[in-house]
Amino acid sequence: MEVERLLLIVEDDAAFARTLHRSFERRGYTVLAASNLEEVAKILESQNPEYAVVDLKLAGGASGLACVQTLHAHDPEMLIVVLTGYASIATAVEAIKLGACHYLAKPSNTDDIEAAFGRAEGDADVSLTERATSIKTLEWERIHETLAETGFNISETARRLGMHRRTLARKLGKQRVK
Repeated sequence: MEVERLLLIVEDDAAFARTLHRSFERRGYTVLAASNLEEVAKILESQNPEYAVVDLKLAGGASGLACVQTLHAHDPEMLIVVLTGYASIATAVEAIKLGACHYLAKPSNTDDIEAAFGRAEGDADVSLTERATSIKTLEWERIHETLAETGFNISETARRLGMHRRTLARKLGKQRVK
């Protein structure tokens, strides 16, 4: 008899959530879906998922990091993977600190996510890069760190970075992130 694997998907993009839902069901998971923190709380009242996939940026500028924190507080053993089109070192570090086992940049597919569930432990043998970080990458990471600090509020982020809001919007637009 196969053991039920209960997975929670927290994603506000309905089409992407549906795609993940179908793909994980084909792999034998029982899938629950939520699009915001309130729906997550409601699901946790009656369900105890073993796995979760959480989008970093949810509708209305809400942060998936709050979902990670809530899920980890509910069950510290839950394997949580954060997906994002806004990848940065700052948000990756925060996601791991809050209880995620892995952090993946979009586009990621079901194979990537399932593999991440299997790599919940760290790997001390991972190869180190010889290339120094570029100024452009450092700028991008600082922008995303500030975005996360402000709850993805563009105006407040621009103010804290000392740039015009339109300048920040152009920089974000050039990255072609979801």
